[in-house]
Amino acid sequence: MLAKPTDYLTADEIRVLRRKSDLVGALLVLHAWGLIFGAMALFVWWPNPLTFVLAVMVIGTRQLGIAILMHDAAHGLLFDSRRLNDWAGVWLCGAPVGASMALYRPYHLTHHRRTQQDDDPDLGLSAPFPITRASLRRKVVRDLLGQTAYQRRGEQIRRALGPRTQPLVVRLAGLLRGERDFFITNAVLFAGLALVGYWWLYPALWLLPLATWYQLVSRIRNIAEHAVVPDNDDPLRNTRTTYANPIERLFVAPYWVNYHLEHHMFLFVPCWRLPAAHRLLLAKGYGPQMELRRGYHDVLRRATSKLIDGPRDAARPRGTQHI
Repeated sequence: MLAKPTDYLTADEIRVLRRKSDLVGALLVLHAWGLIFGAMALFVWWPNPLTFVLAVMVIGTRQLGIAILMHDAAHGLLFDSRRLNDWAGVWLCGAPVGASMALYRPYHLTHHRRTQQDDDPDLGLSAPFPITRASLRRKVVRDLLGQTAYQRRGEQIRRALGPRTQPLVVRLAGLLRGERDFFITNAVLFAGLALVGYWWLYPALWLLPLATWYQLVSRIRNIAEHAVVPDNDDPLRNTRTTYANPIERLFVAPYWVNYHLEHHMFLFVPCWRLPAAHRLLLAKGYGPQMELRRGYHDVLRRATSKLIDGPRDAARPRGTQHI
């Protein structure tokens, strides 16, 4: 359910929080890609198992990071310029990781209007919780082995292909239309790496993180945002803010994505201003009413409080991940 911002903040506070910045938006996008290429360079400079695993984790988290920046762009918040916002949201953020901003925007706004209600399109991401620890372990293994990515990308490709009753040429044309932006951005990325003599970084340190660590941190993020919240009808308690330490921000929760309660409360606030929105709510005394948790370990402990597996816990995951 959508909160009414003026019930919590003054007009002046809202005016400050809603200010966007082309400069900050550009710096965020550059930061994400800088960490991606920096992690690749670290492994090239010092190749060993430790730097490879570190690079996979950093890159996978920044892949989530550019998806988060696409999410901000879907709200029109990444850049003050609408044209730049939509261009960067598609070509620099969403398309490289296979996310379509055009499809995501209406779906996601429905999630905001109907948060945790029966017709929330993201309800399937939170409704199965709590689960058992064994169930979560199975999901983590599937994520890290690439099984989750294979399943989800397969579903996306099948949707783009369309019905089997159509001629093959029609289905392939549909696939090219549906996956065009992903193909173009990934071709540019591969070509750029090949031009500097490191084509193998594309499968090893782009596709592999996308198929593994990105899937895992996306799952953890989804769990933290809406799973096992205390009240589906209260805007202060039907989503969650999770305090994140520097290690969690580097490897799990980039670009203030952990301030999800504030994002739901104030859809007009760019991601980099969410901590300020959080401080305002605390200063006004709303802290005891808010769903706040100290770290992702606390959230996962609550989300895995079920003692015995049920049929849904053992089943393979279905659907798409919320961004």
